[in-house]
Amino acid sequence: MTTFNTGTSIDEYLRERLMPVEGAIPHIPGIEMFGNSIPAGTVGGDLFEYINFQQRYDIDARIQQAERLSREFLEPLAPGTPVRNAVDDHVQWLKKQAGYRPEMETEYRFARSTEEQRVAVDLRDLFSTAGVLLVDAQGHGIISAKIASTVHDTFHALMLTELDRYGKATPELLENLNLRLAQSVTARNALGLTEKEDAREIATMLYGEVRPGGNFRFANFGHPPPLVFSAEYCKFMNIDESRMVQFLALGLQIPADHPDRKKYYSLNLRKREFDASDVAEITLMSPGDILVLYTDGVYDGSDPQARESLESVMRTCYRQPARDICNALLEHAVKEDERRRQDGEEDMIDDKTVFIIKRT
Repeated sequence: MTTFNTGTSIDEYLRERLMPVEGAIPHIPGIEMFGNSIPAGTVGGDLFEYINFQQRYDIDARIQQAERLSREFLEPLAPGTPVRNAVDDHVQWLKKQAGYRPEMETEYRFARSTEEQRVAVDLRDLFSTAGVLLVDAQGHGIISAKIASTVHDTFHALMLTELDRYGKATPELLENLNLRLAQSVTARNALGLTEKEDAREIATMLYGEVRPGGNFRFANFGHPPPLVFSAEYCKFMNIDESRMVQFLALGLQIPADHPDRKKYYSLNLRKREFDASDVAEITLMSPGDILVLYTDGVYDGSDPQARESLESVMRTCYRQPARDICNALLEHAVKEDERRRQDGEEDMIDDKTVFIIKRT
């Protein structure tokens, strides 16, 4: 087995990369959350992560930067002074264009200044926001772990740009991530592959953000839909699926209006790029209500009997802390694996992840 100089095997390295530390759990008023994952082998293709904005990013410093830029963007550049920022650079270019008028600089500087004011406002919202990232790469093992790791690294690289530009995650982040896993026409041709050959890096993904009051807004790329357990009725509630937009798994579908659409293979062309109208929303209405996120090693999102079994487990533990609820559902999934082994269905065993969001 390949090892690094530290003595850590590649399996152990990937497994540690795909598992968040407990100290990263965000603290949102009125919300308790906990997740865990059990790979089918020594390493798996499931990834879950808490996006603790306050811990990962210096929000105060970013707000100060946005406010400084908002003021700086308004100040004309003195003759002979070096360019200070992107606005100065664009104004310099603008002055060289035919038809330039002095008021164009003033209007542009004002517009960019207000953009930075909005960035500062949106950054403040991150003090009471927690992100949740779930990824399930096809199969299980080192290759699947590598795919999940690719999604993880790309997500965080794009998030840095999003926070600089917008002060929040936007649909553009998710669309660019989707494109990252798309199959390049150039790469496929270079490898001598045909469209019928399965050479894609396929992964489902669900990214959502939790806010006080039990509000959960999320985007879903091929992932099983969330389950909502009502503490009042002691059962999973039916959700209007027409409001739960779900795209194909990452990389399988390119929007028809994307400028690079001809550079990638797509099962079919989506009518348009992902936007804010495609973000689904669930609100945990009452204290004790629970949102259950999971991968298909726990439940594929369609089997009625499997759903009833999970519901039965939930009835026994829904009053407990999020950690205990998560562990109970994973223990149930492990017992189901034992049954599959006895029935000779080992090929049905997959990585298992459960993520619990509970309104307290």
